[in-house]
Amino acid sequence: MSGNSATTQATRRGAPQGRYDLGIVLSAIGLASLGTIMVASSSISIADSQNAGPFYFLIRHLVFLALGIGLAIVAARTELARLEKHAFLLLMVAFILLLLVFVPGIGMRVNGARRWIHVGISGFQSVEMVKLILIVYLASYLVRHRDSVHASMLGVCKPIGVATVLVGLLLLQPDFGSATLLIAVTLGMIWLGGARLRNLGLLAALAMPALAWAALFEDYRLKRLKSFLDPWADPFNEGFQLTQALIAIGRGEWFGVGLGASVQKLFYLPEAHTDFILAVIAEELGFFGIVLVLGLFSWLVGSGLRVGLRAMERGQRFAGYCAFGISLMLAIQALVSIGVNLGVLPTKGLTLPLISSGGSSVLMTCVAIGLLARVSYELSRAEDAAAQAVPASLLDEALA
Repeated sequence: MSGNSATTQATRRGAPQGRYDLGIVLSAIGLASLGTIMVASSSISIADSQNAGPFYFLIRHLVFLALGIGLAIVAARTELARLEKHAFLLLMVAFILLLLVFVPGIGMRVNGARRWIHVGISGFQSVEMVKLILIVYLASYLVRHRDSVHASMLGVCKPIGVATVLVGLLLLQPDFGSATLLIAVTLGMIWLGGARLRNLGLLAALAMPALAWAALFEDYRLKRLKSFLDPWADPFNEGFQLTQALIAIGRGEWFGVGLGASVQKLFYLPEAHTDFILAVIAEELGFFGIVLVLGLFSWLVGSGLRVGLRAMERGQRFAGYCAFGISLMLAIQALVSIGVNLGVLPTKGLTLPLISSGGSSVLMTCVAIGLLARVSYELSRAEDAAAQAVPASLLDEALA
């Protein structure tokens, strides 16, 4: 009796304790802090020109960031098993969100594009939530159909078919940048899920003509491509954005002209507080600022990938795929935004996560970080439970 009591006490000496990965939390805080500073610096002249008050965009950014932090806390406290159970239902929500933008009275048309839906006092960009929902659905699918994905073309085609429908709805809005991001994340997750490169290569070869047609069919996309190839050929019209961004980056040199001292943000550089905020960072903080941004994103993405790998090794496959998908999404979106600012990629209209001023993008990026933190929490909890089980089993053997 005393032996059983001792064993019970050894087993229950403490409930497994979960911990959030510090790399994920600290890198996200660093990016959000830098973003707040740079939104304040880059948006004052824009807000003044719109007679909205010098700190209009900063206050708006802080409000959405505060709401995003609240949602991130909710996501970090949500059991992953619940998300996995309702993955298909969430996918239906994603389709509904993309269809709502076309409903009169609900959808909003801005600059000729239908990407937003009315939600009270602000607009919400549906694709920001759809990105995260697709990652959760793909993670669930890869767990349920692991063998099929690895062995057959059909197992690969099913999730790609789902992503293709979502991409088609995005192209109707139109939103080519987000559509490309969804394709890249989908292919990356399926490859990490064990799909053969041969199958992925064949599907990519079949999709290339359709992507090329989508990129060149619209006149404005063709103009963007031409201006990207030679922005100085028409620096005051089609090449204006890129040439102004390159001028800003060149002025920054090694350590920048000083925080708040950017000239290009003063009515020269379009979208200085959103799509081209990196150019302002480069001008005011120089090459050091770009390295700082790259370092913080590398820390965040690297931490997420390491957590995903540990989860896969422990058999928590859904958690691992979620971590991989979120890390891929953040990495690809950051690289595309940075590449656009540096002139190595055509303009895509993607913001720099956690740094660019925004509403729905800030909210859903915070939720993604919260979900990534949840993965790390459940992983550390499982590791702690396994560590506690070892001494208890050794005690059982000794008492026997």
